[in-house]
Amino acid sequence: MSVLVYTESEGGSFKKAAYEVASYGKGIADQLGTSVTAISFNANGAGDLGTYGVSKQLNVSDSKLEKFNAAAYADTIAQAAKAEGATTVIISSSANSKYLGALLSVHLEAGYATNVMELPSSTSPFTVKRSVFTNKAFAMTEISTANKLVGLANNSYGLKENTTDCSTEAFTPTLSDNDFKVQVQSVDKATDKVSIADADVVVSAGRGLKGPENWGMIEELAEVLGAATACSKPVSDMGWRPHGEHVGQTGKPVATNLYIAIGISGAIQHLAGVSSSKVKVVINTDPEAPFFKAADYGVVGDAFEVVPALIEKLKAFKAANA
Repeated sequence: MSVLVYTESEGGSFKKAAYEVASYGKGIADQLGTSVTAISFNANGAGDLGTYGVSKQLNVSDSKLEKFNAAAYADTIAQAAKAEGATTVIISSSANSKYLGALLSVHLEAGYATNVMELPSSTSPFTVKRSVFTNKAFAMTEISTANKLVGLANNSYGLKENTTDCSTEAFTPTLSDNDFKVQVQSVDKATDKVSIADADVVVSAGRGLKGPENWGMIEELAEVLGAATACSKPVSDMGWRPHGEHVGQTGKPVATNLYIAIGISGAIQHLAGVSSSKVKVVINTDPEAPFFKAADYGVVGDAFEVVPALIEKLKAFKAANA
């Protein structure tokens, strides 16, 4: 019996979330006195999974599963869990994992705890701490079913090295036509930028930038920080930025180490979607903007003056410490 973790990959390489769920899975495995098995799809080898405690990788190599398919992935992961005798399965809180989570819980007949923040406080009964009410409170949740599905909140546990010898095995699921009723035809991605899902730092901007032609300084700041760029909902609605950059409760949730909001007033939906970020910085000309109440640090000033000065200072700091 092992703990099974779903390790997400893209283009054959593991995402940061894969190593975090592996680290978390190792923590639970140590509590249960067992090992960690990872399941991946079309990954190029085990990568660094062994560094984070994985003893065995099950790699599914199937051209039909090159693009994410929630139904097929859920069925495959469930089959792997049953084959390995895994009663505890760990997934991340990415958009894809949240999509397949409910389907997977049905396959496994498992209780599903989302937004889990820490290792179980008890394994008998199995009790976990969860973030609830858009990160305004915590709940201690007991999973009483024989099989358990845990959705780990992004950036909540971190990466913890625990080097283990990791073997790789091919895993071939038995899938039906029902698994492919919904199919992804194509995926358009910006390949030259840090993705919001994998970023430790996100630089986001709103209508205070006055137009899409002013986004150059946002992208320059993001480049200096090694950050992803994002925007508020009105900005994406007006077509200034792609909808894929819209963050907030109605867009992509953000749980980064640093979130910088520039020219964003802080509507409640936006704040709810970024509240899991560890440090929030706001730059705005309006000292009464709601974001200042939620931010850890705030600068009252014109973005067109503050941001270029910040870029200059950061470049000078990096040059001095190179």
